[in-house]
Amino acid sequence: MKRLLVFLIAFLLAAIGSGAARTSTPPPVSCTELTAWVIGGISTNRLTQLLTERGVAFSLSTTNEKQLRTAGTDTELLRTLHAMRAVNAADGKTCSAALTKAAETARQKHYEDAEKQLRELLRSQPEDGNLHFAMGEILRDQEQWDDALDEFTEAARLMPGSPEIHNRLAYVFYRTEDPDSTIAEARTSLSIDPRNAEAYRYLGLGLYSTGKYEAALHAYEESLTREPENAAVYYDMGIALHDRGDQHGAMVAYRHALRLEPDFWEAHSNLGIVLHDLGRLDEAIAEYKEAKRLAPEESSVRNNLGNTYCDKGDYDAAIAEFRELYKLDASWENGHACIAKALMAKKSYEEAITHLRLAVRMNPTGASEHRVLGQALLLTGQPEAALQELQAAVYLAPDSALGHHYLGTAYFELQSFADAEKEFGEALRLEPTAQNHYSLAACFMAMNRNDEALAQLEIASHLDPAQNLYRARKEELMKAMAPKNIP
Repeated sequence: MKRLLVFLIAFLLAAIGSGAARTSTPPPVSCTELTAWVIGGISTNRLTQLLTERGVAFSLSTTNEKQLRTAGTDTELLRTLHAMRAVNAADGKTCSAALTKAAETARQKHYEDAEKQLRELLRSQPEDGNLHFAMGEILRDQEQWDDALDEFTEAARLMPGSPEIHNRLAYVFYRTEDPDSTIAEARTSLSIDPRNAEAYRYLGLGLYSTGKYEAALHAYEESLTREPENAAVYYDMGIALHDRGDQHGAMVAYRHALRLEPDFWEAHSNLGIVLHDLGRLDEAIAEYKEAKRLAPEESSVRNNLGNTYCDKGDYDAAIAEFRELYKLDASWENGHACIAKALMAKKSYEEAITHLRLAVRMNPTGASEHRVLGQALLLTGQPEAALQELQAAVYLAPDSALGHHYLGTAYFELQSFADAEKEFGEALRLEPTAQNHYSLAACFMAMNRNDEALAQLEIASHLDPAQNLYRARKEELMKAMAPKNIP
């Protein structure tokens, strides 16, 4: 209810602001407003547009330029300010040293300190919407979504008609999984300024969240038409294309993002996912390695890299990657099934069992996790424990021939031959392979049903004539069944 009320108030304020914007020209941009926008991460392209349209209300003195650089204003935007200075700037107004300090602190990602500095400013200037906007961004960086929503809503009350504020509201709603409000705020922003590239991006995010991939991609294209060099939009486009099933298109989009921003680790990671899906494992590994270099503390990257090593069959590398991952992030819950697979390939069954138990705990309804754990327990001579896991595997995946086969093996090890016969028969029904015929033959032999065993060995030998074991067992059984010559 609170969110709906906030949205309705924000929409009403935007409508009032939009009407005001049609009847009066927005004032020149103050240094406080510009610094707040820089804190908010508004693109240089958009800032240049706003400064050109509105002009500036401060001179670019040496002190002001130094403070703007400290706040994070890039060289390109400063060149724009230099070009405008003689025509539009008003003399005598200086930038806020306190706000500059907060911006610098935020750039260093010391968000809690930046928040304290901004709150101190707000105590003396509670009606400055720019400060509320900057505070909302600092809270957004800390993923304090409800508090950020309150600050951006207050900024909208104090500065109605600002598309930048509605863009930020749209993003907060997107991150809090409220796509309808995301779309509404983005459209409000576009009703104020139809040329706003960022608003189209957030509209795309909202549409993507509702599964409207085509509409989302169209919104992203509109954003790129207005701001073609935006790596974040290409990244968002890659996600939508991937989820739509267009892996090649997603790959192209991520490569565009990386062309514009080579250190965009998320794009490297997502490109790795796409390349993995396309079966280009070596290229995927290269992307994951680059993402790992850029974001060494990011557990998901190491997890994906380890999984790709597993799929490639490079088990030593997979084991090393996962061991490093769990050392750095002991709480990480994924990847245990993969490292177990690698450990089993290396015949390190006991260690594999430890990881398989964790995999089962993380995914108790995962049939394959129960089955592989059961296999490992069989290999280490623990048929009773294996039986429990394999019964769960068959219950969860009753059409798995492998599940029935290994459950039959567990019963066989426990000399419960009637149950073993039933499970091997079910495995054979699902997959009439030579191995399943042979397993059923072994079960019949244990029960002294040699004629039935011989029939199964005949079929197994016919299906896989290159397998010497089937032929040898058949010959042994035939000799055993032959009547002995009595002198």
